[in-house]
Amino acid sequence: MTQHSSATLRQAPLLSTPGGGLKAGLGWGLLGVAAFSLTLPVTRIAVQDGGLSPLFIGSARAVIAALLAAAALALTKQHFPQRRQWARLALVAGGVVLGFPLLTSFALTTAPASHGAVVIGLLPAATAVAAVLRGHERPPLFFWIMAGAGAAAVVVFAALHGGGLVGLHWSDLLLFAAVAAGAVGYAEGGLLSRELGAWQTVSWALVLASPLMVVLTAAAVIRQPPSGSPAEWAALGYLGVISMFLGFFAWYRGLAIGPMAQVSQIQLVQPVLTICWAALLLGEQLAWPTLLGGAAVIACAAASVRVRLRR
Repeated sequence: MTQHSSATLRQAPLLSTPGGGLKAGLGWGLLGVAAFSLTLPVTRIAVQDGGLSPLFIGSARAVIAALLAAAALALTKQHFPQRRQWARLALVAGGVVLGFPLLTSFALTTAPASHGAVVIGLLPAATAVAAVLRGHERPPLFFWIMAGAGAAAVVVFAALHGGGLVGLHWSDLLLFAAVAAGAVGYAEGGLLSRELGAWQTVSWALVLASPLMVVLTAAAVIRQPPSGSPAEWAALGYLGVISMFLGFFAWYRGLAIGPMAQVSQIQLVQPVLTICWAALLLGEQLAWPTLLGGAAVIACAAASVRVRLRR
């Protein structure tokens, strides 16, 4: 039985690390969240002038990341995943390579980054649910209370900033779908990272999705030849290299160390960071109610990650 075999891993164990346990998982998770926190504002920069189409941005970023992933896998001579692992990698690819990037790219053509943070702020709770269903983790009632409070605090926090939830638009539906796709991709990727390794999991998922993403990129170029500004191309570079590739190294490592239900809650701080970046990069305003709401969100995240889980 090799280190890449999953034949006996009916329930993947938590990783053992020199740094030890939950603190290490939270540290890696926070590093991944810091990388992801720029994704919505940077995507907004990439699509706001119309030089790069949403389809091109959502697919080309995956092609960039897939090229880096293929090079990393080849240079380190990684073994191919087993047959049953490819099916699970398809879930990861469908969630975080295809679903989340494309859905958010189209949503942010009309929705501001702060409004996107309202809905994406539900992702930690959705990931916790997916972790319970797939990872057999059993959070106690207090965990769900704090996770629900954190999700509510995120919505109130972002609404105070001005994004609001006044009526549902098609962009909201796209963002809700992105949350569902991201939660499945995060949970399955966290489990696979315990078998394949963190960076290997995201790399194989990117390679698996690359033929489709290349076709979508080519179709986007034919339909609307890209003519972005330097800022838009730089934004695409960030999305491909950091949001789609390097950020997942840390995020999946944190989820793999686990427990996933707890580590996923560190993402509650992402909307706080996202709206701060939106203020800095896009000129959106910050006020004291927003800052106080952000503090409440962080407090809920801190409480939820300290709950002891039963497996």
